[in-house]
Amino acid sequence: MDFVVGLLMLMFLGSAESSVGPSNSSSSFCTESKECLQFDLVCKTDEYEVRHYSPTRWVSTDAEAYFMGVGAAMAFRRLFQYITGANEAGVKIEMTAPVLVRIPEETKMWEPAIYTLSFLLPSAYQDNPPAPTNDKLYFTDMPDMDVYVRSYGGWMLSVTSRLHAHLLTKELQRAQASYNHTYHYGVGYDSPLKLLNRHNEVWYVAEEEPVCVVPTATPAETHTP
Repeated sequence: MDFVVGLLMLMFLGSAESSVGPSNSSSSFCTESKECLQFDLVCKTDEYEVRHYSPTRWVSTDAEAYFMGVGAAMAFRRLFQYITGANEAGVKIEMTAPVLVRIPEETKMWEPAIYTLSFLLPSAYQDNPPAPTNDKLYFTDMPDMDVYVRSYGGWMLSVTSRLHAHLLTKELQRAQASYNHTYHYGVGYDSPLKLLNRHNEVWYVAEEEPVCVVPTATPAETHTP
């Protein structure tokens, strides 16, 4: 019995670690980092795809700003300091991809919003990352989840992120998909130094069973007198 339990534990740990893997894998859009967030493709349409992600640990920080780009820049500086040595172990941590920005769905032009930026921790630090020296940083354990994804090129700006979020929600409504309406993720894979072939995404977390098929209209029933 103990052997079986131990074997199951090893299988679970192995599957958790596989969610952060080498950037040369088939499920990777990372071209500048050694490791990348891995996923399983569930299904795909012409407008979006559904991916499954295993649990992962991230280092995160919040920034209050009127625009996503401003908040992300403030938060990025803190996280970059963490991976370049501003942690209790004083170690330098490899940059991974992608970078996530959690964006609240309901924002007002005259009020700032809270944007949460997160760096994926490399596989070597998934279980035991060094604590940050900045108290504005914290660890986030992302759960096992399915996400609806829309990809686009160019730069991840406030206006482009909102545009593609709108286009994705429009398709999800057509498909009658159930998803979390309170926030979405802006997802960036490339550094500012990369000018061509950039890859960005918008994510909505799926609720219930993910959908990749638009329901067909049911013909009206005919009644004979």
